[in-house]
Amino acid sequence: MHWKTGKSMEMDNLISDDASNDSDDSDMSMDQDMNDNENITDDSISDSSDDRITVIKESKVPASTSEDGPSSYRNKNNNDKDSINSDEDEIIKAILDAKTLHRNHPPTITLEDMITDICFHPTMDTIGVASITGDVFIYKYNNEETNLVSTMELHLKACRDIEFSEDGRLLFSAGKDLCIAITDVETEKLTRLYEEAHEQPIYTMTVINENVFVTGDDDGVVKLWDLRQKENKPIFSIKEVEDYIGAMITNRDAKYLVCASGDGYLTTLNISERKLYMQSEEYDDELTCLGLFKMEGKLLAASNKGKMYIYNWGEFGLHSDEFPSATKKAINCMIPITENVVVTGGEDGIIRATSLFPHRHLGIVGQHNFSVETLDVSNDGTLIASSSHNNDIKFWNVQYFETLNVTEPAKGGKRKWLEHNLPSSQINNRSDFFAEM
Repeated sequence: MHWKTGKSMEMDNLISDDASNDSDDSDMSMDQDMNDNENITDDSISDSSDDRITVIKESKVPASTSEDGPSSYRNKNNNDKDSINSDEDEIIKAILDAKTLHRNHPPTITLEDMITDICFHPTMDTIGVASITGDVFIYKYNNEETNLVSTMELHLKACRDIEFSEDGRLLFSAGKDLCIAITDVETEKLTRLYEEAHEQPIYTMTVINENVFVTGDDDGVVKLWDLRQKENKPIFSIKEVEDYIGAMITNRDAKYLVCASGDGYLTTLNISERKLYMQSEEYDDELTCLGLFKMEGKLLAASNKGKMYIYNWGEFGLHSDEFPSATKKAINCMIPITENVVVTGGEDGIIRATSLFPHRHLGIVGQHNFSVETLDVSNDGTLIASSSHNNDIKFWNVQYFETLNVTEPAKGGKRKWLEHNLPSSQINNRSDFFAEM
């Protein structure tokens, strides 16, 4: 619409400049200028929308604004166009560069069904994923992509726990169908199947060594198994609690097996003697997960109320230290990152790092939209994988913990450090954002 006004202005200027000429010359001049304007209009209609905008801008400027006449103006405008095109090229280049990802961790894995457990392979860059359908998926990963390389249908109901053997050749799986399956990872063939291994669904499992593993069920029963036994029967079974076995752990000596239960007890078994060693006092919380620290000299237990209890290894009757809840939310899983730092996954969807000695909240490692249910660390210790009820598995590069100063005094108070995002988190800190302005 504005280009019509431009034409009128241009014609007025031409009439004013040629007023002293005779009427024939004036008419010829006006006819010529009108023909030029018609050519410009035709060009604007036939060109693309971007070119049309340029022509419209051109017609807004009267020819009299250029000292050297219309041709000089056109040359100047062409230079301006080249400058604009150059700027557009830079913008396009920047967009393309932004699309080229420079990852330091694999992309997210998403399943159609609920994920019940994850486990990194001890020697290869692969991760096992258990699902609520009873299937186990094996993914190969690198920083650019994740590829499904194997699907194994191992259980008729939910596969609740998977573990690789120490050499990575065997995959142990236990499920709600009361069965324990042992599968050759390379051939994907079932090497052994324990049917009706428990009377109640199996909740958790731990591989102790190349021959012995242990399982715990929803009813508090713990069973010890030996692959060298020909019969599919446990070598030891015990029931000391009335609720589910949430987690089990042992150290390199494999003398004691510590079991955390839903009714708030820490129950310890003597593996070699196959008997109860001791049981802790009863806690008001459900004990959900366990971890070893300080060269396996300290045991850490977490609860559904967000509390953490520290025990000296071998002294499991009473905790030596207690860390109050940071968020009043359940801690569902934990993984030791260093001898002094634990990473926990909570029902609020946040993965947090905490220094044990001194006790300090270090910040947020990562986040999910739903409750974090499982955590595991890769064989080289550089990656953490986490899964949530959103049916996704996210990877977090945690190499920065090797140089992180955990003794640095926290500034800004407890609340600031609970919300502080560590380098692996996908969210920037507010202070970092304003520091760059």
